[in-house]
Amino acid sequence: MLLKDKVAVIYGAGGHIGGAVTRAFARDGAEVFLTGRHHDKVERVAADIAAAGGKAHVAEVDATDKAAIEQHLADLIAQTGQLDISFNAISVFGHLQGTPMVEMTEENFSLPPLTAIKTNFLTTTAAARHMIERRSGVILTMSSTAAGLSGRDRVFHTTGGFAVACTAVEALSRTLAGEVGKHNIRVICLRSDALPETWPLEGRPPEIAEVEKYMNAGTARGLLPRLSEIADAASFAASSRAAAMTGTILNLTCGSVMDSN
Repeated sequence: MLLKDKVAVIYGAGGHIGGAVTRAFARDGAEVFLTGRHHDKVERVAADIAAAGGKAHVAEVDATDKAAIEQHLADLIAQTGQLDISFNAISVFGHLQGTPMVEMTEENFSLPPLTAIKTNFLTTTAAARHMIERRSGVILTMSSTAAGLSGRDRVFHTTGGFAVACTAVEALSRTLAGEVGKHNIRVICLRSDALPETWPLEGRPPEIAEVEKYMNAGTARGLLPRLSEIADAASFAASSRAAAMTGTILNLTCGSVMDSN
């Protein structure tokens, strides 16, 4: 098992991506500590893991609250004696895309980057402090293609502050990787394209079919990624099989973005 005897904390574990990655971590042998602000959603993920024979623990943690993050990690360490993996998958208001910036309110523009910077700074540095003591650990963050779109796609998507948020998370991840690498800690940012499985089934605007068609056609594979593919990649990145990988953006876009990372 890729993550046997590992301990992982997941922020935003009740969301689509957080839940999928948490299940993959548990499937691959990790003891998982699920956090979120909506206890019922996190409990459902934990129940699935327990039913499959995994070890899951649930806590309500606001991932923008420094004291809450640090107290939860202190309790986790007291219980297990270790922290091997930290993954932040909380939402940073991607739904605020779609309005040109010249028509957008300052609040709607600034909310995604301010939230992304705050939560990722707090969770990654809190995890790093514990990992430094044991000289081992993996920190995973989450970005999207909004950080690397072509000009044509930026025109199409009008990503607003969400693109700024994703770019900031990628920069933070590289910077932290450079600082903690000497302590045998790896930092990797997962960059995914849109995940149609996460789109609501009800109330979809009629133009969504054309948007999905456009986005599928814009990938080298001809299809957008699936949640299971993101989760499997996260589990691999957190494992010793990816030991040479740090300070990079893991491209999980199915080829909608191609770069040197």
